[in-house]
Amino acid sequence: MAEISLLLVDDEDFFRKSVAEELGQTGYAVDSARNLEEARALLRQRQYHVALLDVRMPDGNGLDLLREIREGSPGTEVIMLTAYGTVEEGVRAMKDGAYDFLTKPCKLSELEAVLEKALQRQTLERNATALEREVQRLQPGARLVGQSPPMRELQRLIARVAATDFTVLIRGASGVGKELVAAEVHRLSPRSKQPFVVVDCASLHENLLQSELFGHEKGAYTGAISLKHGLFEVADRGTIFLDEIAELTPALQVKLLRVLESGTFRRVGGTVDIRVDVRVIAATNRSLETMMKEGAFREDLYYRLNVFSIHLPALREHPEDIPALIEHFIHNFSIAPKRSITVSEEAMEVLRRYRWPGNVRELKNVIERALILCDQQVIERDHLPMGVRMGPPFGADEQTGALLTLEEAERGYIRRVLDECGGHRQRAATILGISERTLYRKLQELGQAQASS
Repeated sequence: MAEISLLLVDDEDFFRKSVAEELGQTGYAVDSARNLEEARALLRQRQYHVALLDVRMPDGNGLDLLREIREGSPGTEVIMLTAYGTVEEGVRAMKDGAYDFLTKPCKLSELEAVLEKALQRQTLERNATALEREVQRLQPGARLVGQSPPMRELQRLIARVAATDFTVLIRGASGVGKELVAAEVHRLSPRSKQPFVVVDCASLHENLLQSELFGHEKGAYTGAISLKHGLFEVADRGTIFLDEIAELTPALQVKLLRVLESGTFRRVGGTVDIRVDVRVIAATNRSLETMMKEGAFREDLYYRLNVFSIHLPALREHPEDIPALIEHFIHNFSIAPKRSITVSEEAMEVLRRYRWPGNVRELKNVIERALILCDQQVIERDHLPMGVRMGPPFGADEQTGALLTLEEAERGYIRRVLDECGGHRQRAATILGISERTLYRKLQELGQAQASS
């Protein structure tokens, strides 16, 4: 964890040096300035977690610097200091955005207490900002789209479980929209006005993930110089979505099980139980049943998570929703907010025929790419990636996706490359990575020389 940076601005040499030394010994990284000019120079070089500002300075008023910091570095908490404190100055400082206003001389313990509270507020505001970004990312463009039987069944299940407080396990391949389903469950639930916190369990090392989920106490480990609230605390009375739940280590599985069973946990380095009221929604694209048999996932945790299971269909299982999804992506793509763009029949047929191994996420990326390439009002076949234009993945039947024999796969692949190149053998040979002579020989062997000439 990064150390906490602190800027101390005071013209009294003894006070400035003694406070900087004492705070440095407790783990803060302290830069000090004896006037506003030095402080402004330091602020141009870096951002600070907290600034301690004296009000009356030889080259101006610390309240002026307070306003500059609040405007240029709103994430920095500011604590004002003065030996000549008045009620008027305190009120003015608080109105201008100061976290607190202390009168010198103040005890180090008092200063440390105020610093810790300021850092706690900063952490909570940072978490709240992250949650706000999450909500903005999911709305208004992100929503469930489609009226096929699989999608109608999915919407029915979401509506039923949203009204309860059950733990939900969302299953499905990558790219099918598991996070979107979790957000929809939260939106339709009685907890909808409370936080919806998203955690990617695969993105952080075990120790960092433990600190993110459960927080830590000051001094819990080297670098933990202030208390940190975990995301379970941030999500209190709301919903926490644990994506890639299969990536949890055995130690974190135990901690999560305790939260699910008792609603309590302890921060890293803590001795006091913290009680929260959080609905847990988890997701995975792996088989937890197989992992249980292999001893990689706890059976008791599995049954706690799998109270209500939702399986998301792959896009190839409901291709009839592809046109509606495409229309949705076109409407919400920021580069063309007012352009009336359609998809040609030929391009739409290609998009319907493709097997979409990356599911809805891949379709979204393909449409966004096509919108960038599309100069007119129609997305044509040529605006689609070659892999999509050529149809199902190499080695799979076009209709069923079943695996083909080597001869069938080679024949089909050569035909598709030739079609893509308009029958031009030299270009086709270059794409295939073989010589034109070898291509001609293969065409003769496969009985296609006449058909492709």
